[in-house]
Amino acid sequence: MLEPISVSLAQLNLVTLSPMLVAIAGALMILLIDLIKKDLDKTLYVMLSILILFVDFGATLSLNINERGFFDLMLIDGVSILGQLIIVIASILFIPLALTSNRFHEFSYPEFFALFLFMVSGFQFMVASDNLILIFVGLETASLALYTLIAMHNTQESIEASIKYFTMGAMAAGFFVMGAAAIYAVSGSIELYDVAKVFQARLMEPGITIPIIGGAVLMLVAIGFKVSLIPFHTWTPDVYEGSSAPMAGYMSIVPKISMMVVAMRLLGFYIDLGIDSIRIMIIILAVVTMTLANMMAIVQEDVKRMLAYSSISHAGFVLAALALDTTKAYSSIFLYYGLFLFTNLGAFTMLWISRAKNPTHHDRYHHPYSKFSGLVQISPIGAVIMAVFMLSLTGVPPFSLFWGKLFIISSVVDAGYIWLAIIMALNSAIAAFYYLKLIVYMFLYAPPADAKRIGYNRSRPLMLIVGIAAFVTTMSAFIMQPLMSYISYMVSVSGY
Repeated sequence: MLEPISVSLAQLNLVTLSPMLVAIAGALMILLIDLIKKDLDKTLYVMLSILILFVDFGATLSLNINERGFFDLMLIDGVSILGQLIIVIASILFIPLALTSNRFHEFSYPEFFALFLFMVSGFQFMVASDNLILIFVGLETASLALYTLIAMHNTQESIEASIKYFTMGAMAAGFFVMGAAAIYAVSGSIELYDVAKVFQARLMEPGITIPIIGGAVLMLVAIGFKVSLIPFHTWTPDVYEGSSAPMAGYMSIVPKISMMVVAMRLLGFYIDLGIDSIRIMIIILAVVTMTLANMMAIVQEDVKRMLAYSSISHAGFVLAALALDTTKAYSSIFLYYGLFLFTNLGAFTMLWISRAKNPTHHDRYHHPYSKFSGLVQISPIGAVIMAVFMLSLTGVPPFSLFWGKLFIISSVVDAGYIWLAIIMALNSAIAAFYYLKLIVYMFLYAPPADAKRIGYNRSRPLMLIVGIAAFVTTMSAFIMQPLMSYISYMVSVSGY
């Protein structure tokens, strides 16, 4: 007769679930308030969402490092905490953008904010586990909510973008499941720490290398779709173009850092086992992605599509650090995305500020370069702030992304890949062309004849977010040493 299994709350260690539970409880509370009282002002839901996210942030900071919980499905290490902090900070900066004075469709629904919080919890589950099933559940929870949020923009382009994203996301999910199945078939486990031990024990068996590498390749394809690496990037420009500008900026950061953490956990032990073919594939993907994305960004007519290809190039840049499997390289990934968060979200918010319901300067695009001609004469502060974001994305010192690029390239040099560091530096120089092109339009071109008709939404919440992003972008040099020390410590205590 089987003895009953007793499970105590201490064994479950539910504290490890607290950040996600805060987000989920907040989402349910918003839905409940809407059921009780209809047609409340969206300001209430924005404030509630920000409050919930601040509590989520505090719950994340209070977690103890290197603990497991919920039947060992949750893994709270330094990498998990860093990933969750970036996700929550980006979310806190995003939500106030709903307070735009323009009446955009999606922000009138309480469901928008509930879905957003469900999405945040899904991304947090992704980075806080090394169990392939829980990672997949988190991935799909976040993805399904994100597809809906994009469609709620309620334009023909946004619905098309949502369908495209859903289609490519389903394909990525299929590759993830097939990769997980291949890994399970070889190891008999879906816990990555167990998988690493089994692979190490079986690596010398004849014929075992092919299924081991096959699982990694399938996973790499899934990661490529979600991080938008070339050639899995085809959905990215169209989805960014169809989404609202803040949502596009959010998508350029949060899904990517979440999947980067998964890639760090998954592909890192392959590299640790000395399977150099995986390292070579990652480096090839990184070089191809950053180079071709830069080439495509140069020929874009629309600033939002340019920023979409730019984010693809940045993903390739960061991917190069993933192949190194060193503490400094992994630390530089978190530093890069932490700084990229403010710069890129700030740039997309500037597009949101100048957004009109229908294209007024181009038959198709909402943000052609010509729209920003002579912006310094129309809105001098706006032109200067946008220039700061472009210079930061270029990697010009002392702006924030200069430090991110510096740390990644130095980690590549320290690992002995001088040729890769040269390619990365050359790509940064190429990227300067299309970033500086926008600055030329803003400062050296004459304003369009209908310049007075350009609507610039100067609501205080938007100005506040842009101001915070610009402040961090320009003043980050003063916090770089303590920030990098904290990140390096969190990565090192995680065993990376």
